[in-house]
Amino acid sequence: MRLFFLIVFCMTAVLLLISVLVYNRTIAQYHQRLNDITQKNVSQTDALFDLLLRGYDSLSKSISSNMDLIRLLQEKPDNAAIDFINERTITNMIGAIYYSREDLIGIHVMNFNGKIYNYGNAMSAIDTDYAASDWFSMIRAAAGKMSWIGVSAQSVIDRAETRPVFAFGRLIYDLNEHTPIGIVLIEVEPQSILDAMANLKLSDHTEIYVESDQGSILASTEPNVTEIPKPLQGLPAPGSDQDIFTQDTDGHLVIVSKLPFGGWTITSRTPDADVNAELNQTRRFLFVVVAALIAFSAFIASLVARSISSPLKRMIREMKKVESGNFNGMLDISSYKEINQLTASFNRMVGRISELIERVKISSVSEKNAELHALQSQVNPHFLYNTLDMIYWMMDEKGDERLGEVILSLSAMFRYSSNWEDGMEVTLREEVEQIGHYLRIILTRLDNRLQVEIDIDPRWMDIKLPKMTLQPIIENAVKHGLEPLKRPGELKVFAERDASHLNLVVRDNGVGMTEEQLCSLTESVNGGGKQSGKGRRGIGMQNLNRRWQHMYGEAYSLQVKSSPDEGTSVILPLPLPMEGEQ
Repeated sequence: MRLFFLIVFCMTAVLLLISVLVYNRTIAQYHQRLNDITQKNVSQTDALFDLLLRGYDSLSKSISSNMDLIRLLQEKPDNAAIDFINERTITNMIGAIYYSREDLIGIHVMNFNGKIYNYGNAMSAIDTDYAASDWFSMIRAAAGKMSWIGVSAQSVIDRAETRPVFAFGRLIYDLNEHTPIGIVLIEVEPQSILDAMANLKLSDHTEIYVESDQGSILASTEPNVTEIPKPLQGLPAPGSDQDIFTQDTDGHLVIVSKLPFGGWTITSRTPDADVNAELNQTRRFLFVVVAALIAFSAFIASLVARSISSPLKRMIREMKKVESGNFNGMLDISSYKEINQLTASFNRMVGRISELIERVKISSVSEKNAELHALQSQVNPHFLYNTLDMIYWMMDEKGDERLGEVILSLSAMFRYSSNWEDGMEVTLREEVEQIGHYLRIILTRLDNRLQVEIDIDPRWMDIKLPKMTLQPIIENAVKHGLEPLKRPGELKVFAERDASHLNLVVRDNGVGMTEEQLCSLTESVNGGGKQSGKGRRGIGMQNLNRRWQHMYGEAYSLQVKSSPDEGTSVILPLPLPMEGEQ
């Protein structure tokens, strides 16, 4: 009996010592983890706000520095028609910017002559007394700098817009005389601001306040707040070498961060009870575990050998069978959860090894079949090449040189387009030879109604480009631009150099495209929009553009220029080769 109590006493002492050490370590790790999470969340929030504010700043500058907009705002035409045209032009400018972002609610441009131009809510009701509002005074006082008005329950100028908005604006200056001529006010959806603030929420009771550099509340998780709570006033702001300040104030964890861009200050306050909730749960759980371990220590010791060693011995026997190459054995053990999981993992491992061996066998057979199929598939192209060459010589014997040249060109085209063994890149010389064969067939089919000119400096002929680049473009030019013509057409392929790169140009004088068709094609080439009608044309150009950017980078993109009844030009820019490569 004394031995039993001695063992229990020793186990209890060890458990208590370990529990104290674990608890102290847990507290240290918890506070370290909380500090790391806080630092990470604040850094992420600062980065999100910095990205948002820079985007909003660029958006406002794109309007306030638009020379055409500034000129139209200053004009005072006597003709009502011209005034109407100017108004529509300004509205279209604002509309183009409005549709460039999905989070815009409204853009409002006002000159100091009392005219308002806006884009957003179709049923807008502009407040005509806006000049007396606080936000108008804020923008005037900012003297051209960005003025952050903040989150509002509804539009600050449009009475018909009842959605929450985040508003900001700046003065518009005459860039020549440096005098203010108007104001741009922009309202966006505040969800991005609120989502960024949500990163700082450590619990459901966390309060977050965003202040401008003037001390006004721009956004808050608390409704109807006009100023920061008094306990948070007067806290030291983060210094230039530390953009995050943390302090335990009045039973709350307070975090203050200052944004380098915009001068905003973000303050969050979380009750200590919420911050330490997880730690309190850990402490209670640890007490329960220690008590349970003390109560059942002797019982657990007696069960260890019987409940663990026996299943492990069975597993060792099965492992030896696996070592000898027998993968058919499966264990069926009912024991502790850990042992059951180990047994299940062992069974899965054996099953997967068996499946892998079977897959390797199947893969070997499939690979041999694929090699045989590849060898068989090589017969057909060579048969077609030889057949086309035979037809050419038969035509040559009969004296039909023109048709023979067409057959020979078709054979060369087929041989070029089906031979990918040498890679995906070819020289410009090879591409020019390929389009020469293609154009010979087209000229025969169009009965020489097409005049072709290829003007490329020989020094560019050895540059590398993706295979099958020029033919799809010329094919589109002939099919969609030149064939519908009632008159003879012209097609020119040439290369021109500018300061930074070389342009390959395919130009025709065909029917051209309307602005709507050109926009649709451009959107399709860049990977957007829907295909309809002549959708295959857009798909082919899109595929070519992807291959082109894959080789030269996203900065080099296919460009299309076209005008109705004047023709179309397709431009392929590529970097200039180095001196040794020319």
